[in-house]
Amino acid sequence: MAQFKSDVEAVDSLAQAYKDLSAEIGKVIVGQDDVVRAVIITLFSNGHALLVGVPGLAKTLLVSTIAEVLDLDFKRIQFTPDLMPSDITGNEILDEDRHFRFMRGPVFANIVLADEINRTPPKTQAALLEAMQERSVTVSGQRHLLPLPFFVLATQNPIEQEGTYPLPEAQLDRFMFNIPLTYPTYEQEVEVVKQTTSSSAAKLKHILNSDQIIEYQQLIRKIPVSENVLEYAVSLATKTRPGTPRATQEANNYLAWGAGPRASQYLVLGAKCFAALRGKYSPDIEDVRAIANLVLRHRIVRNYKAEAEGVSEENIIEALM
Repeated sequence: MAQFKSDVEAVDSLAQAYKDLSAEIGKVIVGQDDVVRAVIITLFSNGHALLVGVPGLAKTLLVSTIAEVLDLDFKRIQFTPDLMPSDITGNEILDEDRHFRFMRGPVFANIVLADEINRTPPKTQAALLEAMQERSVTVSGQRHLLPLPFFVLATQNPIEQEGTYPLPEAQLDRFMFNIPLTYPTYEQEVEVVKQTTSSSAAKLKHILNSDQIIEYQQLIRKIPVSENVLEYAVSLATKTRPGTPRATQEANNYLAWGAGPRASQYLVLGAKCFAALRGKYSPDIEDVRAIANLVLRHRIVRNYKAEAEGVSEENIIEALM
C-alpha cells in the first residue's frame, strides 16, 4: 500500500480505522457490535452478506449509516413479487435523437441493500446474484462494469414465509456471511427509543473512502496464513459433508448436505480480516472459530432427523469445532 512503509503498518492502520468506524457508527446504531463487525469484515474481504432478522431491527439504518461513514454511494432495492430484472440492472431507452441509451439501475452503487430478497421470483434474484458474482451486468449483449468497491447486503425476514421464494443453496453460497440480528437488550432499547424520539440527529464523519477500502481489500489477501490454520479451516468445511471419509458423526446423523469449497475460502479470508481488525498480523485457529458460524450456517442443510430433534445449525457447527 503506497502510503504505508510496510504491510505491518498497514494492518495497524486498518485496526485503527475499524475502531474509528465502530465509534462513528455507534453514534447512530445502539448495540449490534457483532453485526457491525461482521458487515465490515465482509466489506474488507470483498464479499457479500445476508442479514436475517425480524422487521424493525434497523437493518436499513445500519447499512445506510455504514455507507455514509465510508463515504460510499448507497442504493436500496425493495424486492417485491412483481420486480423485474431490468428494475435492478437498468434498461435501454430510445432518446430524443432516436439512439438507444443505457439507463443504469440501482445496482450501480458501491453498497446495495437488497431488502427482503426472498420476496421476488428467482429470475429477478438471479439478476442480482449475477452482478454479485461478476461485478458487472449484461444488457442487450453489452457488458457494463459496476463501481468498485461493490458490496451487496441482502435481508431476509425469518417470519411470514408465505408467498416467498427461498434462495436455493447454490445462490446462498454466493454470500460470504449469514448474519443474524437479534432483539436489543432492555437497556439498549431504552437508548434507541431516547435517540429516535428526540429532535437531535447525529452528525457523522467520513472515516474512509472507496480507494482506501480497495487498498485494504488487497491488504487482506496479502496477510500470511500458517499451514495449520489453513488445514483447520479446510478440515472444518470437509467435516460437514455427510457420507464422505472426513464427515463427523454429527454430519452423518443430522445433515443432508454440507458446505462446499467456497466455505473453506471464506473461513480463511474471514479469519484474516477478523485478526487484522484486532491488530494481529496473521490469523490463528481461534480467529477461524470466531467466524465459523457466520460462514457455515447457510451452507449446511439439516435433514428431517435434525429438524425433528430440534438440532439447529449452530448446535451442529459447535459439535464440529
